[in-house]
Amino acid sequence: MATRTIVYVSHADGREVHVMEMSAETGDLSLLEKVAVTGVAMPMAVSPDRRYLYVGLRSEPYSVSSFRIDPDTGRLSFIATTKLPDNFAYISTDRAGRFLLGASFAGNKMAVNPIGPNGWVQDRPVQVFGTPPAAHCVLTDPSNRFVYVPCRDGNGVVQLRFDAATGMISPNDPLFVPAVDGAGPRHLAFHPNNAFLYLLNELDGSAYVYAIDPTSGTLARKQTVDARPKGFTGNPAAADIHLTPDGRYLYGTVRTPNTIAGYAVDPTEGTLTQIGEWATEDHPRGFNICPRGRFLYAVGLNSHHLQSYRIDASSGKLKPLKRLAMGQGPNWVEIVDLP
Repeated sequence: MATRTIVYVSHADGREVHVMEMSAETGDLSLLEKVAVTGVAMPMAVSPDRRYLYVGLRSEPYSVSSFRIDPDTGRLSFIATTKLPDNFAYISTDRAGRFLLGASFAGNKMAVNPIGPNGWVQDRPVQVFGTPPAAHCVLTDPSNRFVYVPCRDGNGVVQLRFDAATGMISPNDPLFVPAVDGAGPRHLAFHPNNAFLYLLNELDGSAYVYAIDPTSGTLARKQTVDARPKGFTGNPAAADIHLTPDGRYLYGTVRTPNTIAGYAVDPTEGTLTQIGEWATEDHPRGFNICPRGRFLYAVGLNSHHLQSYRIDASSGKLKPLKRLAMGQGPNWVEIVDLP
């Protein structure tokens, strides 16, 4: 039986999540349902076993809604809405799906909340940890031993150790890896081999390649590239970053010029070589890549549309496919193969 692939898009102004099925051959999306939530729906996360979807709500009371994913259809069943310690710009689960991690841009903190066996995020955090200003992302590494938090206005990345049994975090040594002045660290993506970490910087439109020490988990910057279109001189407002599942290609969105930058990834060194830049939707705050690396979907927060692309397997170049009307303020994309 063919695997069904489901695309979830959260809508900030529409306060809903669109659930769509993806055609494995054409990349076309078919709407299955629209699921209402009780707040401004922005960051989302899928559990590692693909059984649960978490939707962060960035209006008071700041909270997260937990949903069960139907394994046959991908449709969502509401479980519960849980109050969180702050307004989280980014949420993720640890690699075992036992904890929800959140980064608060406004509150300058990150937090860890336990997830119960029924997929319900618990309301009492294991830990709340203060960060430099404007924490914008939080991810555990594939080994589930380390946590990284880029802080836009703090201008660097916080490095932490993670106890997967308890959810507790502790400072790594050093705790903080600075960026170039004015870079504005925003979002992260891990190479599937866990040897490299990629950082997109919001304020100067640059992207960093870090080597990850396999023992300590500490980062060492080895390359800087520019994600801005050639000749662009304004405020780039770079937004989101993802790799194809095989680690061959990396893409980043830049919101002010409304573009996607693409790079080929050296399989040994992890370094980047630009392969192109493509026009996309107005204010592309979020995008994602399907699990087989064939299609990329970018949403425009201001255009209220989604643009699909086919990824050329031999070059990584993007071919625009279809433009699809969405709800109000689409901003986050998650894509899963049903288990």
